[in-house]
Amino acid sequence: MEIKWYGQSCFEIISEKATVVIDPYSEEIGLKLPPLTADIVLVSHQHHDHNNVEAVAGKSGGAPKVISNPGEYEVLGVYIHGVQSFHDAAGGKDRGVNTIFVIDIDGVRICHLGDLGGDLSNEDLEAIGEVDVLLVPVGGVFTIDAKKALMVANQIEPKIVVPMHYKIPGLNINLEDLENFNEQFDAVEGEAEYLKVAKSDMTKEEREVVVLKPQGQ
Repeated sequence: MEIKWYGQSCFEIISEKATVVIDPYSEEIGLKLPPLTADIVLVSHQHHDHNNVEAVAGKSGGAPKVISNPGEYEVLGVYIHGVQSFHDAAGGKDRGVNTIFVIDIDGVRICHLGDLGGDLSNEDLEAIGEVDVLLVPVGGVFTIDAKKALMVANQIEPKIVVPMHYKIPGLNINLEDLENFNEQFDAVEGEAEYLKVAKSDMTKEEREVVVLKPQGQ
């Protein structure tokens, strides 16, 4: 399967079973999505930089299946577990709730943390379970920062870490750039066009860090 990033927290997962788009944003943030089609759209929370479901067309002419709440779902052989968390470190008092999505697709488990704003509890970690690819916010201000992202990654122990929700050219939201992330995670400089993964790749002992190029920006 292939995983592409479009800036902010928006990803496209393309597999043999289905195409999943996560957290499509509105153009108000200064970035513009290309035309996207999907079978499933996941929305971590109802902020305009994450919930523009109208920007994604259905694969077969109809509307895609939209999932925006915690719970367990199965669509076209893709298993999705939404875990409730918070957009802040005050139990949701400042910015409300956030849904973490764990996506089991083609034998690979992908965890998208949404706009996680605080620590993960033992209950959260148990609900998340084993993770192959972790999509983690690192830009601070409205989410966890790079230092906290490293702590979360060490708790979850994924095979691959991909940063998201940080400052890129054109974005008009005030976030930290990748400098602190690169220092915390010892990331190799350079961006990949996309991440190609398969179940057979998930046997590596050492954690891999992949920085993706924002598509279409």
